[in-house]
Amino acid sequence: MAKCEICEKSVSHGNKISIARSHVSRRATRTWKPNLRTVKADINGETKRITVCAKCLRDGKVKRA
Repeated sequence: MAKCEICEKSVSHGNKISIARSHVSRRATRTWKPNLRTVKADINGETKRITVCAKCLRDGKVKRA
């Protein structure tokens, strides 16, 4: 399963609701996937390839190799 190795962000599930938002509207299940990137990062002095979400990259939680 797709998951960020830093913040553990993964796929979330919910309902897709029609634009009308009426109580009789049909609902369909959908998934929201995290924006994951595979990067080479320095971890404990070693260069490893890890899967990280874009937010962790932007916030500087990962030091790229």
